[in-house]
Parts: sequence; C-alpha cells; structure tokens
Amino acid sequence: MPLPTMSRLFRHALRTQVVPVARVSAKPAKNTISAGEQAFALTSIFVAILGPSSWILAHLEDYKKKE
Repeated sequence: MPLPTMSRLFRHALRTQVVPVARVSAKPAKNTISAGEQAFALTSIFVAILGPSSWILAHLEDYKKKE
C-alpha cells in the first residue's frame, strides 16, 4: 500500500466524529403503570432471561456426560 493511501486512511480514522445531541425530555410519562403491571413485567423478563440459563446450569453435569 503506498504511503499517500495510508496517510489518507489515518486522517480519516483520526478525524473527530460529530455525534448529535440526544433530545431528552423531562416531561412526566403519558401513561402511568400500576405496581401490578410493573411486577408482572419484571417477573416476565426475569423468567425469560434467567429461566433458560438456570436450566442449563442445573443440568450441566448431564451435558458433560459423553454418550
């Protein structure tokens, strides 16, 4: 690779990137969620994420066995 090409690549990589500012709003939520709905949502997320991983960890010895 010739030297001018390398210098162009380095110039492009080292150039500062302009990141747009996020538009954050400090307004209250449009819809309020009850405590029951929050509990149901958190339980569903925990079951969806931790359920399969706990199943794998509980049956790890079965997976180690060669049949």
